[in-house]
Amino acid sequence: MEQIRSFDQLLQEMQEAPSRRVAVAAGHDPHTLQAAAMAAERKIAAITLVGNKARIEELCAEFSIDVGLFDIVDERSDMAAGALARDMVAEQRADVLMKGILSTDNYMRLILDKEKGLLPQGAVLSHVTVMEIPEYVRTHNKLLFVTDVAIIPAPDLAAKIKMVKYAVGVAQSFGVAEPKVALLSFSEKVMPKNTSSTDACVIAKMGDRGQLGKCLVDGPLALDVAISKEDCETKGLQSRIEGDADILVFHCLEASNSFYKACTHFGHTLLAGCVVGAKAPCILTSRADSEKAKLCAIALGCRQCR
Repeated sequence: MEQIRSFDQLLQEMQEAPSRRVAVAAGHDPHTLQAAAMAAERKIAAITLVGNKARIEELCAEFSIDVGLFDIVDERSDMAAGALARDMVAEQRADVLMKGILSTDNYMRLILDKEKGLLPQGAVLSHVTVMEIPEYVRTHNKLLFVTDVAIIPAPDLAAKIKMVKYAVGVAQSFGVAEPKVALLSFSEKVMPKNTSSTDACVIAKMGDRGQLGKCLVDGPLALDVAISKEDCETKGLQSRIEGDADILVFHCLEASNSFYKACTHFGHTLLAGCVVGAKAPCILTSRADSEKAKLCAIALGCRQCR
């Protein structure tokens, strides 16, 4: 499989792949609607919008979107619409769930519902973001996979192991045969009293022994040496990653979310995010994300059905 190195390449490949059905929870949101229309027009996905039909029709008229591109299930309550969309996925009437105008906490509440949710018994949900950072594309010619920027506030060792495995799976679905995984801390020096440091050591050793699948794992690593070969040479650091990370694993949500937003606002980064570990891909984007970002997220979610 050829490695996917840009979102344009991903979109092109998904146009040629079998179409999947995406159920949008509370789909009466302008950016979500525009992204869903683009996905349907490009035949990346078939779209079912569950939400306020009158509002959906108003938005379609406003943005000159053909309402016939969608199947629409009319439900004015956002939470009820979310539950109907989730149930479509749980009953395999749709392949992918997508957040519309719902808040993230309500969306996650639907996925985690003990009776009707999408969480397999004993599983852990995490979030993987695929980032097209212009400078990283220029220097490394590839996308960057980041976890977890949205769900787990302070992952323990067991959660971090799951995060690594999920992110490796997503990267491999993009054709990265042996992803390079950087376990981040504030320093590449091992600090026995710092859990981000010691957890990274344990996971790196698991990687050495093949317990995490086909990937190269190193840590603890500071961000600079994870992404810059020159910084590795300057610091005299020998690392299996060699400043060429495919995956960044953050030790806490404050750090990862700040990185995500800094890249978006200062680095002009295009990105797409998806909840992993559920029974089906669950697209999770910010309500402020652009329609292009949400289109890429739809392609990402459909890619995980392969």
